[in-house]
Amino acid sequence: MSVPFKTVHVIGAGLAGSEAAWQLAKQEIPVRLYEMRPQVSTPAHKTANCAELVCSNSLRSDDKERNAVGLLHEEMRQLGSLIMEAADSNKVPAGGALAVDREGFSNRVTQLLDAAHRITRVDGEVHSPPQGELTLIATGPLTSPALTKWLETKIGPERLAFFDALAPIIANDSIDFSKVWKQSRYDKGSADYINCPMNRQQYETFIDNLLAAKKVEFKSFEKTEYFEGCLPIEVMAERGKETLRYGPMKPVGLTNPHNPEEKPWAVVQLRQDNKLGTLWNMVGFQTKLVWEEQKRIFSSIPGLENAEFERLGAIHRNTFIDSPKLLDNYLRLKTDPNIYFAGQITGVEGYVESAACGLLAGIFMARAAADFPPPPLPPAQTAHGALLNHVTQSKENNTFEPMNINFGLFPSLEKRMPKKQRKPALSQRALENLSQWIELL
Repeated sequence: MSVPFKTVHVIGAGLAGSEAAWQLAKQEIPVRLYEMRPQVSTPAHKTANCAELVCSNSLRSDDKERNAVGLLHEEMRQLGSLIMEAADSNKVPAGGALAVDREGFSNRVTQLLDAAHRITRVDGEVHSPPQGELTLIATGPLTSPALTKWLETKIGPERLAFFDALAPIIANDSIDFSKVWKQSRYDKGSADYINCPMNRQQYETFIDNLLAAKKVEFKSFEKTEYFEGCLPIEVMAERGKETLRYGPMKPVGLTNPHNPEEKPWAVVQLRQDNKLGTLWNMVGFQTKLVWEEQKRIFSSIPGLENAEFERLGAIHRNTFIDSPKLLDNYLRLKTDPNIYFAGQITGVEGYVESAACGLLAGIFMARAAADFPPPPLPPAQTAHGALLNHVTQSKENNTFEPMNINFGLFPSLEKRMPKKQRKPALSQRALENLSQWIELL
């Protein structure tokens, strides 16, 4: 008997593509799952298996009450995730983290996909999607040159990035506002920036720490020339002790209301990073410092002594699109709704987030393949909804940057509560909203 549903083409059998294919097959949708390995390899992959991981702890914390990625794990379990089934069945001891036997994990994913009667695996590189057919592009940060060339033609080269230059992001409620203030330089426009002042001694100590700090080395396939407009702060510091003070940390046009008589020697500015105002970006602070050094050095900045870093700085190779401008709320290309995107190419950061994005794409595409109206979107209070909103909701006047799941992406609680109770309350609210969404699905 012929299947009454359209075939969906999934390009890329990483975590996002594998999860999407699984969700589609569960709904009896026929899937062709394309993977260029082993015919065409990448510098980061070693096997031809689906969903290959780089390290055993790639899935991170499993604490659903106090860690947003742990909450995402739990939501994925409740939504019938292939990736979580494979992870749980290959778990190895790692305290509160979900660490897995990497080979066993990818073997399990591959075996389940091969056994699914609606999934046909296709080996070989895809240079361009099948024209006019439902297609999911889930090719990850190392998208092949041929498909990248097609993407540049389809969406425009200005909407495609090849390198992350990420500055740290800080939770609003962890900033000490008794030491900082909101103001734009020379009071131009509204008070859009949080300003963290430094005196001369604090600034010079800060520079010394930057110069002495341990940096992450580029991998062999990541070698690149820095753009002058987004140099790492430690590279700027190497050009001279005053460079940062005349760059992103210039103190001109600002008056500290906590101490109007003393002019700051330097100022670190924070810019609002999301519409909710729960996250703030350290302006001009892209960096290759290792994470431990970032936390130590950046916590010395006045007002950030107790900062919660929802994302730390990084510079690495990563192919991703300008999703808020290109995709609708269902991860479809606005100019061609037959083409969907999922995984790191959309601007989610991390294996778990990629898999969750693939899970959502699979749910959305199953309805499209059956010619049904789109399903209700996951509530913004859930981890899946918060992640989807980051990818698809435009950030006014901000450059789109990849992001891990974090509680700063969630809408604030309806009432204030002590810090220790906040994350468990956000998690409980998320799971309650998820249950309601599952009933609607």
